[in-house]
Amino acid sequence: MMSVMAVERELAPAPFVTDEARWSAVVRRDRRADGAFYYGVSTTGVYCRPSCASRLARRDHVSFHENCADAERHGFRPCKRCRPNGPAPDARHADAVAAACRLIETAEQPPSLDELAQAAGLSRFHFHRVFTDATGLTPKAYASAHRARRLRRALHRGERVTDAIYAAGFGSSSRFYGSTAAALGMSPSAFRNGGRGATIRFAVGECSLGSILVAATDKGVCAILLGDDPDGLVRDLQDRFPRAELVTGDTTFNRLVSMVVGFVEQPERGLGLPLHVRGTAFQQRVWEALREIPPGRTVSYGELARQVGHPRAVRAVAQACASNVLAVAIPCHRVVRLDGSPSGYRWGVARKRELLERELGKEPLQHPAAHAQGPTPKA
Repeated sequence: MMSVMAVERELAPAPFVTDEARWSAVVRRDRRADGAFYYGVSTTGVYCRPSCASRLARRDHVSFHENCADAERHGFRPCKRCRPNGPAPDARHADAVAAACRLIETAEQPPSLDELAQAAGLSRFHFHRVFTDATGLTPKAYASAHRARRLRRALHRGERVTDAIYAAGFGSSSRFYGSTAAALGMSPSAFRNGGRGATIRFAVGECSLGSILVAATDKGVCAILLGDDPDGLVRDLQDRFPRAELVTGDTTFNRLVSMVVGFVEQPERGLGLPLHVRGTAFQQRVWEALREIPPGRTVSYGELARQVGHPRAVRAVAQACASNVLAVAIPCHRVVRLDGSPSGYRWGVARKRELLERELGKEPLQHPAAHAQGPTPKA
């Protein structure tokens, strides 16, 4: 997973040292310049943040200042629109979004958009945009995802399905089944029982990246795990579905494993498999965008955030990548830092680097766990 520091480096403001660079930032209303400097307008007597939405002044009426105190020493007063001497808009919005999330999470029934916007002190439209930019989800989708989490926790505790549905905030069982049941990846009763009643076939193979486990329900592949310890991969699968019926794959299933291993070794062959994954609406959008990245191409976390329509939700995109349990099939290894270097990876940065080198046509380094005889699956 991409660290918070790595994300912050990706979003770090560019230097605004010269007056030319500062004026260019003011013209663009560049939020990255906020806090780096302030500008005063001689005709109005006010000073602003670079991102202020006020009408653009003429260049010859503008002066630049290192901080608020310097601007006020030169006789400027703070702009009432962008409030340069108060918390930055992003910080105010972050606080408003955090408060809205707490309100959603503590309410018995999901608050309406109007109620959330009023509590945040923003218009309905503005609050919706700010919340979606910050979390990667609309307020409604966030509330649905939270209810689904509450439901999963209740089912894990062994509560009756009907009790868990109502306790999670669903007004009726039909409303639940119509909107959120798919997030569990199986029926609520099977999920409550750790997958009891569900049959998951699996097999473990070996490839140049080490051990690989492929698991599938009758709807499609639900896990592709990489590691150095085959038994550890099986334990990971058991932990996810402790009461599911785990069945070692037969010869037919082993051919599916061979297909996955073949894709790992030769990415250009492609991998057209039906997938069975569960996740929030935002995670699903990120995973779908990942599948559209062709072999040999990489994108940054910021680029991926823009592709899914939420350019400021870089952290949420990184978390969605980290939540992926379908190695190579959902190619989160193709997401890199802004400078092109590999960042964190669920199955190890060394494997991520090797996958990228292989797709870019470079000679990969042999993983120490690989077997000399090649990718022969074993049940």
